[in-house]
Amino acid sequence: MLSIEEALDKIRSGIAPLPTEEIFVSDALGRVLAEDIIATVSHPPQAVSAMDGYAVRAGDVVEVPAKLKQIGEAAAGHKFEGEVGPGECARIFTGGALPSGADSIVIQEDTDASGDTITIKEAPKLGEWVRPEGLDFAAGKVLLSAGRIMTARDVGLAAAAGATWIRVRRRPRIAILSTGDEIVMPGAPMRPDQIVSSNSVALVAYAQTLGAEGTSIGIAEDRPESLRERLKDATGFDILVTSGGASVGDHDLVQSVFGDEGLELGFYKIAMRPGKPLIFGNIGHTYLLGLPGNPVSTGVTSAIFLKAAVESMLGIAPGPLYQAARLGRDLGPNGKRLDFMRARLEPSDSDLPTATPFDRQDSSMMAAFAGADCLVMREIGAPAAKAGDIVKVVPLEFSILKF
Repeated sequence: MLSIEEALDKIRSGIAPLPTEEIFVSDALGRVLAEDIIATVSHPPQAVSAMDGYAVRAGDVVEVPAKLKQIGEAAAGHKFEGEVGPGECARIFTGGALPSGADSIVIQEDTDASGDTITIKEAPKLGEWVRPEGLDFAAGKVLLSAGRIMTARDVGLAAAAGATWIRVRRRPRIAILSTGDEIVMPGAPMRPDQIVSSNSVALVAYAQTLGAEGTSIGIAEDRPESLRERLKDATGFDILVTSGGASVGDHDLVQSVFGDEGLELGFYKIAMRPGKPLIFGNIGHTYLLGLPGNPVSTGVTSAIFLKAAVESMLGIAPGPLYQAARLGRDLGPNGKRLDFMRARLEPSDSDLPTATPFDRQDSSMMAAFAGADCLVMREIGAPAAKAGDIVKVVPLEFSILKF
């Protein structure tokens, strides 16, 4: 059996980034840049006022009070085309372009106006309340680098920088196939010995929150011909994710049937719990990720391996899998497989958050998994641990969308 690190290496090295496409900047939220965004304009494009007040020559108001003659007005988007000369000023508003000849701003609270005679009561420093050209960024500057996931703030920055059409990675298209005679689609008639195919719904949601497009292609019955028929529906998808049928029981057919259909196996079985029976490979141009069928096993392996597959397709550099936390309760020794325990992650008064594993860790307990914030990772053969010990945790944060 492979270690989790070996399995992740095989997925990341075996999957290349997808082709790119151009989209309008307003549609870029959550998309992954395929090339740098370089400013085509400076911001601000010329010197502007940071406050409402008067544009002056600092040398005219060294001694106050000083009286100046107002010769014009500069509002945002309406530049004063004249020139401020000795003894003169121009009314200016926030965002207004600094008139020629002026070099400083006196805020209106420090002035008195009587007709076109303006009394300056406080002397400004040279350049005070002036935002110089390119204060934020200059034309030609790289503002956002390829591989970045676009946030709402990034979208605004790209637009301000003059970007209209930007190049991003195409979203991965993921086909979700559930297997087993015991499951039915939500809303379908159900016998007492059947359950709802919740994995199909959850996996579509996982795919979407990872930045991919997830599509359920139904349920394959525990018959080879049913699995072969459903495989045809995965044509044209980038990844086929199956749920169930990845083990070696009489009704676990994914590896054998797909092997007959040209599956090139990358690996099978990982030394972890939950999630030991996991298949990775490809059938032609479609990658296969065969996940175990227990709902929590599906969720845990998605958080680790489906995430890695989608990141590789989007060209996202993988971040650290684990973060540190302090254990919230005592634990006994671990066994022969890497164990991922569902847990609550809460802030604490110490230097690290506290991760408290649930008492029961059955891989069918969906309510517990939904209530978990993280997975506490325990190494193979780890000795008993005490509350307060530092442990590794995998945050259960799927979404790539961030403000």
